[in-house]
Amino acid sequence: MKIPILMYHNIAEVPDGLGVYRSLYVSPGAFARQMALLRMLGYRGVSMSDAMPYLRGDKQGKIAVVTLDDGYVDNLEWAMETLRRYGFTATCYAVSGYLGQYNAWDDEKLGIRKPLMSADELLAWHNGGMEVGAHSRTHVHLSQCSDRHQRDEIQGCKAELEDRLGIPITQFCYPYGDYDQRAVEAAREAGYAAATTTDRGRAESGASIDLWRLPRIQVARHHLLPQVMAKVLTRYEDKRA
Repeated sequence: MKIPILMYHNIAEVPDGLGVYRSLYVSPGAFARQMALLRMLGYRGVSMSDAMPYLRGDKQGKIAVVTLDDGYVDNLEWAMETLRRYGFTATCYAVSGYLGQYNAWDDEKLGIRKPLMSADELLAWHNGGMEVGAHSRTHVHLSQCSDRHQRDEIQGCKAELEDRLGIPITQFCYPYGDYDQRAVEAAREAGYAAATTTDRGRAESGASIDLWRLPRIQVARHHLLPQVMAKVLTRYEDKRA
């Protein structure tokens, strides 16, 4: 069974003057229409942890996994209401070293500082029925890190989030989709149940699945509703893996 894991970043209107990086934004209206169509087609939007029995092949059903990278405040402000309206859950991957701050890893390149959820806001997300995942301590390129630094980014993020939030953190996402074999092993050793990449394609469920190299489907501002559904329902993304 093929399982689509959708990848979002910002759920908000595009700020003026953002330029080429407008693709990181999906408007609240577009997001709501995408979730509504998934529901109409019989899909249930789920978090990574809710998807685990399906990914392992223990359960069957029409699911689409919803993930949001970086932990932006607009996810709480705009995405959660829509998700709850349809009975969906989702995973938001947080950068533990920047809680309550901004996207310091790329603000100069983007020309904008985007607010990140604080510990209290992440707890509001969690208490709303959603999941908090880990996205490293400082959003680094993991393949460029030393062994020690890499482990600190991967394992340290889990420890920091669990300490600050008081909840288990069992899902990981490689920043920039940048990973190597060391990072995969570090994520597994840290105790994460699974880890997502930016590799294209739908996940192939079953006993042979590599849970620490899961592909995803990017949903960007310029993707029209038929394109998003083609990515979910057909081999469109699989052919581009």
